[in-house]
Amino acid sequence: MYICVCQAVTDRQIYQAAKDGAKTLNDLRRDLQVGADCGLCARHARECLKKDRHAKVQELLPASA
Repeated sequence: MYICVCQAVTDRQIYQAAKDGAKTLNDLRRDLQVGADCGLCARHARECLKKDRHAKVQELLPASA
């Protein structure tokens, strides 16, 4: 799904950027130009980063018995 229409950035690109080390909206702006134009995508881009962090934490937790 497109997150940033102005720059044609999808959620998959944001998740990949997070895997590559992006942690903040500024990182996404630097790497993908997310939010560089109108800025309406910023909230959704942050949500993608938050989901990625949550998934990483879940991977680290031991499986419940």
